[in-house]
Amino acid sequence: MQLKLATMEEGKEPTINSIRITNQSRGFPMRLLGFLLLFLGIGVGFSIMNLFKIRYFLGTQNGEHNLMEACVVHEPRSLDDWIKPPLSYVHTLDDSELLWRASYVAQVKEYPFKRSPKIAFMFLTRGPLPLSPLWEKFFKGNEEFYSIYIHTTPSYRANFSSSSVFYRKQIPSQVVEWGMMNMCDAERRLLANALLDISNEWFILLSEACIPLQNFKIVYRYISRSRFSFMGAFDEPGPYGRGRYNKNMFPEVRISQWRKGSQWFEVNRKLAVDIITDYKYYQKFEHFCKPDCYVDEHYFPTMLTIQSPHLLANRTLTYVDWSRGGAHPASFGKDDITQEFIRKIQHGHTCLYNNQPTSACYFLQGNLLLMLWCHCYKSLQNCLATDL
Repeated sequence: MQLKLATMEEGKEPTINSIRITNQSRGFPMRLLGFLLLFLGIGVGFSIMNLFKIRYFLGTQNGEHNLMEACVVHEPRSLDDWIKPPLSYVHTLDDSELLWRASYVAQVKEYPFKRSPKIAFMFLTRGPLPLSPLWEKFFKGNEEFYSIYIHTTPSYRANFSSSSVFYRKQIPSQVVEWGMMNMCDAERRLLANALLDISNEWFILLSEACIPLQNFKIVYRYISRSRFSFMGAFDEPGPYGRGRYNKNMFPEVRISQWRKGSQWFEVNRKLAVDIITDYKYYQKFEHFCKPDCYVDEHYFPTMLTIQSPHLLANRTLTYVDWSRGGAHPASFGKDDITQEFIRKIQHGHTCLYNNQPTSACYFLQGNLLLMLWCHCYKSLQNCLATDL
C-alpha cells in the first residue's frame, strides 16, 4: 500500500523498494534472451560442422571412388554424361534390368558429336585366355577402335596385369552349360554389356580357342565396310539340321525357316539390339530346342533369318571345319597348325563380300585344342608374323 502511494504521489522520490523491483522485472527477460542466443549459437555451430562432414564424406578420397560417392546418383548435365561408356564393367543389374537398359536406341540417326565406331570383341570362355599373347599383339596400337568383354564361369577371377588389354574386362557372369539356353543367355549378356557403350557398332563373339588370322586394320576395314553382318545361317536337310526341328515351334517358326549356323558370329548394332530384345522366339527355343537340339547353333540364325534376312551374309568370319561330319566341327591341334594351313584358310576359299566374289573369307580361326597351346604357340607366331 505504501509502495503504491509512493509511486503515485507527485513530486516524491521513488523508494528503494520500488527501484529494486523494477530492476528485477527488467533483468528476467534479458537473461531469457541470453539463453536463447546461446542455444541459437550452438545450433548454428552444429549445422556448420555437419556441412563440413557431408562435404568430407562425399568428397573424393585416395584410391578409387569411395562408398558414399558411389551411392550418390549424379544426373546427366552434359552430352558427355550421356555418351561416355561405363567406368567399370562391374554392376548389380540382373539380366532383365540389363537387357532393358541396353535396349535404348537413339531415334535420330545423325550423331551430334565426333564418334569413332568400335568393334566389341566378346570372349565367351570357361576361364583363362591362353591365346591372349596373340590377341595382345593384334590389338596393340588400335585402342580407339575396339572394346573387350569377357564372360567366364562366375567363380573365375582373371589375373591379367594392369598393362594388359584384358585387365578388368570381365562382366558379371553366370553358369553356362553346353548346348543349353543359358549359353545363348551368356551371349545376350555379352551383347547387352557391349551395347552400353554407344561407340560400339559391331560385335564379334569369340571363344578362348579363337585366334586372329589378319592384323587389326584389315579386320576393321573389312567389317566396317560390309553391308551385311556375318552370321552363318543355312538350311541343312539332314539329321543335324532340319532333323532337330520341333513341330511345337509352329507357327512362330516353320520348318522351312529353320536354320543352322556356327555359334561364332559378327553382327551390327541393329541386329545386336534385335537379339537382346527378342522374346517371341526366345520362348520357343527355350522350351522346344533342347539336346539333341543345340540351341546356340539354331536360335540366332533362325530368328535373324526370319526378321532380317537382307542384313545377313549367311556366312561367318570364323573358320570352322564341318567336313569330318558329326554334330560338331573339327578341332585342330599342333600337327594341324602349319604355315600352309594358315595360308589356306586365309586365301584358299571363295565367298561373296558385298555381293562380289573374293578370296578373303575368314579372319578368325576357331576350335584350336587348348591343351596343345604350348606346342603350337611358337609355330603360330611364325605363321602370323607378317600379318599381325
